[in-house]
Amino acid sequence: MTTEAAEKPPLVGLFVTCLVDLLRPSVGFAAIKLLNDAGARVEVPESQTCCGQPAYNSGDRADAKAIAKAVIETFERFDYVVAPSGSCAGMLRVHYPSLLADDPHFAERARALGAKSYELTSFLVEVLGFDKVAARFDGTVTYHDSCSSLRELKVRDAPRRLLASVEGLALTEMEETEVCCGFGGTFSVKYPEISSAIDEAKVRNVVKSGAACLLAGDLGCLLHIAGRLSRDGSPVECRHVAEVLAGMTEGPAIGQARKAG
Repeated sequence: MTTEAAEKPPLVGLFVTCLVDLLRPSVGFAAIKLLNDAGARVEVPESQTCCGQPAYNSGDRADAKAIAKAVIETFERFDYVVAPSGSCAGMLRVHYPSLLADDPHFAERARALGAKSYELTSFLVEVLGFDKVAARFDGTVTYHDSCSSLRELKVRDAPRRLLASVEGLALTEMEETEVCCGFGGTFSVKYPEISSAIDEAKVRNVVKSGAACLLAGDLGCLLHIAGRLSRDGSPVECRHVAEVLAGMTEGPAIGQARKAG
C-alpha cells in the first residue's frame, strides 16, 4: 500500500434511515458534519432504501432478504457504512449475515457489509478516534440507551465520551437508562398497551432525572418518548444526540413542530 493510499480518508456511505429521511432530516445533516469533522469522506447514495427491519421483525423473510440484497449492492463499495441509528446499524451488522447465510451469492457479501457497518457515535470514537467536538449546548441532559445500540452493538461509552466534550452541557444519568422505551417498531403497534406502560415508566425516569433535554441515538425511541412527554405536558425536550454533537440545535426539538401545528 502506498503512503498516499494509506493516508486517504475513509469513504463512508451514510445510511440515512427511513425515519430520519421522512421526519428529521436535520439528523442526517448533523451526521454528515460530524463525519466530515472527523476526517471522513461522506457520500449519501440516492438509491438507498429501508434496511428491511420492519419486514424482518414481522416475519416476512422474503421481503427482508430482497431489501437486504438491495442495500448490500448499494453500499458494498464503501469503506464503511454508518447510520445515525443503532437499530438500523444493528440490522446491517447483526442480522444481515444470518438472514442471508444460506444464499450462495450474498452470504459472504452480507458478512463483509456487516463487518464494516457502524452506529454513528461508535464509528466516530472507536474507528476514527474522534472524541472531542466543537459544539456548545447550555443545559442539563439525560441519555437513553436504545435496545439495539446497547444490546446488539454494545454501544454505551461512545456517545457519553463525545457529550463530555460539549461546552455548557451537563449529563445526568436517569434511573434504568438501559431499559427499553417500549417502541420496538411494530411492537408498539401490535402491543399498544404494553408499549404504553413501558413508555410511561421511561418517561417517569426522564422527568425524575431533572434534565431539561433527553438525548438518544435512535429516532424511533425519541419520537415514542417525545409523544408521551408532550401528552403529559412536560417541558422536557427531545433531541437526537448527533444534533447536539454537531451544534445543530437551532430548530425545534423533536415533537415541537407537530405540537405547534
